[in-house]
Amino acid sequence: MASTAISFRVAARKNPLAAFGIVLVFVFIVFALFAPWIAPQDPREINLPNRLAGPSPLHWCGTDELGRDILSRLIYGARISMLVGTSVVAASLFLGLIIGSIAGYYGGQADRFINVVVMNAFLSFPGILLAIALVAFRGPGIFNLILALSLGGWVGYGRLVRAQVLATRDREFVEAARAVGARDARIIVLHILPNIIQPVVVQGAIGMAGAILAEATLSFLGLGVPPPTASWGSMLNDGRAHLFDAPHLVLFPALAVMLAVLSFNFIGDALRDYLDPRSRMEIGL
Repeated sequence: MASTAISFRVAARKNPLAAFGIVLVFVFIVFALFAPWIAPQDPREINLPNRLAGPSPLHWCGTDELGRDILSRLIYGARISMLVGTSVVAASLFLGLIIGSIAGYYGGQADRFINVVVMNAFLSFPGILLAIALVAFRGPGIFNLILALSLGGWVGYGRLVRAQVLATRDREFVEAARAVGARDARIIVLHILPNIIQPVVVQGAIGMAGAILAEATLSFLGLGVPPPTASWGSMLNDGRAHLFDAPHLVLFPALAVMLAVLSFNFIGDALRDYLDPRSRMEIGL
């Protein structure tokens, strides 16, 4: 335990941005898990006489056009962002691991069909445009939001896994597993995937930032979770009409989105350096 604490202090000193990102992610996770106990007020409570109030000791981030406490809505909004980000990355990674492993391991016709036809078909449409079309067709809601972002996000993981499997499938330890009669599924799960997981983890950390930003974008367009559920993107949409007379309505949600995206990008960059032996030697870890 002591050595772990020492190594963390050394890593934080070598890469303060990563330490800053880890602290921010921890704060957002705490907000998401314990929002009912942390939020100072009910995020849905309407108080029209106190609408558009600026930051004060009673309302640290001010109130919105319905008099609702912005800080409480920011804390509850972290639930949506963390839930959507985690679910989208998990679903996209799951699909990408399966499809990319099949394409890279078997090659031939399967690889050509998956890589040339399926992946290129998904890549021919911008991911956010595909998500907008799907959510607009199925209707707003958190499940439809996660489904839409996952269907557009698995291709990046699939191509990464395919390339890694192609480079690993003919290694000696894989040939040894085949020689003793191991099945293809066992070889992929127990021998190939553990040796290619490092770049996938880095991609997943960076993918969290993209998923949070995409959720905020769709919520801003009115295609996210329906009101009155608090979401950072919907808060930005509600506040844009008061950009000049009450700028705090836009400032604080935008700051929350920016910090969440930056934190996961910092963590992704740090993981890339930490998992690469040459980078670790260069930074002295």
